[in-house]
Amino acid sequence: MIGRESSNDTIAAVSTPPGRGGIGIVRLSGPDAASIAAQLVRLQQPLEHSRARLADVLDEDAGSDAERIDEAVVIYFGAPHSYTSEDLVEIAAHGSPVVLELLLNRALKLGARLAEPGEFTERAFLAGKLDLTQAEAVRDLIEAQTLTQARLAASQMGGALSRRVGPAKQSLVELIALLEAGIDFAEDDVELTTQAEIANRIDALTPPLAALEATFARGRIIHDGLTLAIVGRPNVGKSSLFNCLVERDRAIVTATPGTTRDTVTERISLEGIPLELVDTAGLREGLREGLEEAEQLGIRRSREALADAALVVVVLDATEPLNDEERRLLAAVEGRPALVAVNKCDLIRNLSETNRPLPDCGDLPAVATSALTGEGISELRGRILELATGGAAAEPGMLTSLRHQQAIAAALAALADAAQANANAIPHDMILLDLYRALWALDSLTGQTTPDDILNLIFSTFCIGK
Repeated sequence: MIGRESSNDTIAAVSTPPGRGGIGIVRLSGPDAASIAAQLVRLQQPLEHSRARLADVLDEDAGSDAERIDEAVVIYFGAPHSYTSEDLVEIAAHGSPVVLELLLNRALKLGARLAEPGEFTERAFLAGKLDLTQAEAVRDLIEAQTLTQARLAASQMGGALSRRVGPAKQSLVELIALLEAGIDFAEDDVELTTQAEIANRIDALTPPLAALEATFARGRIIHDGLTLAIVGRPNVGKSSLFNCLVERDRAIVTATPGTTRDTVTERISLEGIPLELVDTAGLREGLREGLEEAEQLGIRRSREALADAALVVVVLDATEPLNDEERRLLAAVEGRPALVAVNKCDLIRNLSETNRPLPDCGDLPAVATSALTGEGISELRGRILELATGGAAAEPGMLTSLRHQQAIAAALAALADAAQANANAIPHDMILLDLYRALWALDSLTGQTTPDDILNLIFSTFCIGK
């Protein structure tokens, strides 16, 4: 693991993003953090735990005539009452890259070493300040692009997922202890746990873990987001609908068919779900020779966007009958998460009253919309959200990564094997093998039995300084 062999080192890094800013922070952690910090700046008062101290950053290259080139605020947290459980110092100066680099280079000359990505949080994990799900949530909070993502990450940092797994894990440990006791003290007339009781205990463990695994459907989407492609033939109002969903004039709209020659993308948040909308060039029947090269390239990119998108909105014109290209398009997205927006419904006042129903879109849900009047846009948003989440509701302690889901799935599979072994009257020592496998899977979720190479991979995705 990063830093395990050199956990007695003092590490240093700039903990604020690259570039200029109002404030920049240099962070140090380790046994020499306080002594190094005291040499980096001229403190106006001695360091004291959790107290802010004013200090001067000096231009030491000027020798005995060193002058202040910046002012700073220094905060010291003594071990074990710090983020890393070590002595930790944060020096907040103005966010000039020159000043921050000066402080960092001096710290390295005074005996600190440059921190690896995620090493501060890894030290917190190794010290028992955080479990692995909480450590991963630190990264997720930093990378959050929507308020919902930030709320979910903050919940995970507070241990929501660990608390949700805790009762099932405790019950599993109790069952293991019960079977172990029966085996160890069989000669002392200790009664073996009955087959019915083992079955009941395993049956009680499965539903909460299965419910937790089901949260991955929404948790993954909140964490990663989705791509939605808006496709259709030219002049059906794709770009207009795109602008309605984005809530600003992002794509150029004209009455001339084929205005959109290339894909246009924009990120939005729909009820906290991050979506990347892709407005595409109008699809025509084949790549006819009469089309300009730019439009042909645009159509190719539209087809690529259609193939790559997780969600698809097919836009039809309410005033025009379906053509062969549209029928092929509807057939192509059948079975995928897709819906149909029948646009320009304002030109046909009431589809039902005029006996003009929505076009036959097969099994795809259809929404009547008007990009001009805004009619149906709210319903379209709701249908897109339902399509994205599969109807799954947000709840505390959701699974947000494939690693989380695989750990719970492995635990459920092991419990199913244990239940089958018990039903077949397999000896308890063999049932225990499956139960321990389930326990190891749950422990890997929080990091108690996670291999070092997995931990290295996780923490290497953090930014340096965190």
